[in-house]
Amino acid sequence: MNKPAILNSIERKFILLVGDILIILAALNVLINFAIDDKIVSFKTEVIIFILGLVFYLLLAYILDFYNLEKVSKKRYLLSQSFYISGLYVVSVFVITVLLFDISFWRIPLFCFLFLTPIEIGLWRFFYRNIFNILPVTKNVLYVYEEKNEASLKDEISIVNGKDLETFYKVKLTLSVDKKDAINKKSILTAAGKIDTWIINTDSYNNFSKDLEKVIIKAMLKGKEVISYTSFYENTYEALPIESHNDSFYEILQFRNIKIRYLLRIFSFITNSLLAFFVGLFFVLTIPFVYFFNFFFNKGPLFYKQKRVGLYGKEFDIYKYRSMITDAEKSGAKMAVKNDARITPFGKILRLFRIDELPQIISVMKGDMQFIGPRPERKIFVKELNKIVPFYNVRHLIKPGITGWAQVKYKYGENLEDSIRKLEYDMYYIKNRSITLDLKIIFKTITTVLFSRGV
Repeated sequence: MNKPAILNSIERKFILLVGDILIILAALNVLINFAIDDKIVSFKTEVIIFILGLVFYLLLAYILDFYNLEKVSKKRYLLSQSFYISGLYVVSVFVITVLLFDISFWRIPLFCFLFLTPIEIGLWRFFYRNIFNILPVTKNVLYVYEEKNEASLKDEISIVNGKDLETFYKVKLTLSVDKKDAINKKSILTAAGKIDTWIINTDSYNNFSKDLEKVIIKAMLKGKEVISYTSFYENTYEALPIESHNDSFYEILQFRNIKIRYLLRIFSFITNSLLAFFVGLFFVLTIPFVYFFNFFFNKGPLFYKQKRVGLYGKEFDIYKYRSMITDAEKSGAKMAVKNDARITPFGKILRLFRIDELPQIISVMKGDMQFIGPRPERKIFVKELNKIVPFYNVRHLIKPGITGWAQVKYKYGENLEDSIRKLEYDMYYIKNRSITLDLKIIFKTITTVLFSRGV
C-alpha cells in the first residue's frame, strides 16, 4: 500500500490562504452589500472598496508573516495572531473607507464585519491546525552528502531537522556519494520508499554515479521531492547557506533578472525621500534634548563619526549619537556587544529606543546610505570576514542601509560568527529584493523600535 502523499509547505499555505480569502470575501460582501448604505454609494465605489479590501489584506498578511506555518502550528501563537491581524485588517478597512469616501453605515452589519470576521478567521485557523495535527506534515528526508564532509554531517542534519525553528523535515537516512562507494541501487530503492524528500548537499553534482542518477530519477517519477541543500535552506530559513559544501557562486546566489527593476527604484526613491523627511525632522527635534542630557550624564562629543565600507567597497563616514565613553577603543577596534561596559548610562537609554541611530540620516542625505540594505561594517572587520567567508563582498553590491533583513531576522551581532549568520540574511535580501520585502522590513523595524525589541 502506497504511503499517502504529504503536502509540502507551499501547498499547506495555499490551503490556509484559500480558507482565509473565502472568509475575507464574505466579510467584504457584508460590508459592501449590507453595512454600507447603497442608496448614496455608486457601484463603481463599491468595486473600488472591494478591490482595495482584498489587496490590502494580501499585503498586510505578507508583511505581518500571517502564513508562517511554524506559528500556525503553535496554539499560543495561532489565536492571538489571528485575532490581532484580522482585527487590525477590519479596523483599517473601515477607517480607510470612511476617510476616502463619504459613506454612512448600518450598525448591525458593520458590527458583524468588525467583530465576526476576526472570530471566523480564528476558528478557521484553529480547525486547520487540528486537521494537520492528525494528518502527517513532517517529511522523511534522505540526506545525500560526500564522505569527506562527514565531520559537519551532524550539524547539517540538525539544521534540516530544525535548529532554530520547526522545518517540517526529518532526516531518516543518509547516503554518501563518494566515488569509492558502490551504490547498491536495490537497497536504496527499498529504503527510499519510506522517504518523501531527497536533500542533496555535495561539492559537485559531477560525482554522481550513473546508478545513483537513475535512482534519483525514479524517485522523482514516483513524486518524491528532490532539492538541493541551498534551496531547502533558502526556502526554510529565508537566508542563504554560505557555509554549504557547494561553493559555486551560481549555486549560492542564482541572481535573478528583475524585469521591473524601475518600479523598485521608484519605490526606493519615494521611501528614502519620505523617511528622510520624517526621520530628519525627528532627528533635529532630538538634538537639544540629547545635548542637554549628554552634558550631565555622557560628557564628551555629541556625535560619533566612524568610517564604514559602503557601495562597491568604498569607505564613507557614518554618524551616530555617541553612546560610549570617549576612549572606548583605546585598545583597538572591537565589536559592540550587549551589556557592553563601554556604554554609558545615558547611552543605554539612547540604544534602547534606537535614538543613537538617528544621525545616520546625514549619511542617507549625502547619498552614502539608504534606509533598507545591509548594515555597513568597518574596514578592519570586512578584511577579516573576507578571509574566512566566501562572497562577503557581495553585500557591497547595493548601498548599505539603516535597517535591513538581517537586522529584523537575527539578534544583535556581537562577534564574527554573528556577522557570518547576518551575511546569510543580507545575501538573501540581495537575491530576493522586492517592494513587498522592503515593506516587510519597514514594518518589522517599526515594531522593533516601538516595543524596544533587540535585534
